[in-house]
Amino acid sequence: MTVQECYERIGGDYESVFGRFRKEDRIKKFVFRFPGDKSFETLCTSFESGNMEEAFRAAHTLKGVSQNLSFDRLYKSSHEITEALRAEDKEAVETLLPRVREDYELTVSTIQALQAEEA
Repeated sequence: MTVQECYERIGGDYESVFGRFRKEDRIKKFVFRFPGDKSFETLCTSFESGNMEEAFRAAHTLKGVSQNLSFDRLYKSSHEITEALRAEDKEAVETLLPRVREDYELTVSTIQALQAEEA
C-alpha cells in the first residue's frame, strides 16, 4: 500500500497533507508517529473517570493532530466530540465516542499495515 492509498482507506486528504509537508518521507515520519500518541486513550480514560476537563484537552489534541495530518474522517468525529465536551454534554459524548473509536482504530490499523509493508 502507498501512503496515498493509506489516506484513501482512512478517509484522509493526501493532497492537502502533501501540500503542507511537500515530501512523502516527511509525511510518513509524522504519520508513523500517530499510533504512539496517547490522546485517544486519555480521552477515553478521562471521560470514564468523569474528568471532563482532561477529556476535553485530549479530544482537542486528537482533533488538532488529525487536522494537521489531514486525517479528515477522524478530524470530523474528534471535532464533534470536542464540542460536546466543551459543552459538558455527557450524553452527546457517549453517543459520539463509538464513532471516534471506530475512526481512530481504522486510522491506527491502516497506518500499522503501511508500516509493516515498509519494514
